[in-house]
Amino acid sequence: MNQKSVFRATALAAVLAALFAGSALAQTPAPAAAAPAPAAAPESDWTFTGNVGLYSQYVFRGITQTNEKPALQGGFDLGHKSGFYVGTWASNVSWLSDGNPDVSASLEWDFYGGYKWALPADFVLDLGALYYWYPGTYPEGYTKPNTTELYAALTWKWFTGKYSYAVSDTFGFSDSEGSDYWELNATYDIVEKVNDVIGKVTVFGHIGKQKFKNNGFYDYGDWKVGASTEIYGLTVGIFGTGTDAEDAAYTNRFGKNTSRSQFVGYIQKTF
Repeated sequence: MNQKSVFRATALAAVLAALFAGSALAQTPAPAAAAPAPAAAPESDWTFTGNVGLYSQYVFRGITQTNEKPALQGGFDLGHKSGFYVGTWASNVSWLSDGNPDVSASLEWDFYGGYKWALPADFVLDLGALYYWYPGTYPEGYTKPNTTELYAALTWKWFTGKYSYAVSDTFGFSDSEGSDYWELNATYDIVEKVNDVIGKVTVFGHIGKQKFKNNGFYDYGDWKVGASTEIYGLTVGIFGTGTDAEDAAYTNRFGKNTSRSQFVGYIQKTF
């Protein structure tokens, strides 16, 4: 084969190879374009939380409200990122009928709302109002225990100081508008997580002073100290509490001093 023939054969082979390569490429589908990532849902300006708990007894400001018997408690809170919030909370009680057999009221139902401001240097100011409602039946002339308090609280990291002022008769005491309660609370997480079962461990403490306008015999100071932890998403805790109240002022018709020092255990779920 002469040189010209070799050149023609080589050129023909190159053309055929290019044609077959182009055909193969044409039959190979182009990779699909990646789907755009879904847009993140906008974060809500509102938060809604709830809680329910079982307590060995209900103690409020150092005084047992259930005659040292168990209490089922729970509530809901709705908050806005601006700082505004409202909520409600309820518990069974027996202290009213324990003190007077003619009273039939076994529920405390609270309603509250307020506003929180974030301040410089980790301070938070909280102003609000709280209404304690005790639905039931009462004898004629009985001063109902329903109470309205205004409060102001200032928090710095682990510490909160709070002042509550009653703008109504206070927990059934007649002519007691203007009663008040001072308190200082501390909460500190000593361990963030123990293991996969046990979460953070928290210790807490409290001191307070309750004063009743025109009913000074019932004034007292109270304290509380305890600890809690998280187990499988449940908060489990225990605390001790007590007061310096006059025994005669808080001994009910069954002869039990509702202000004495005692322990409370509880289990709670927040969702």
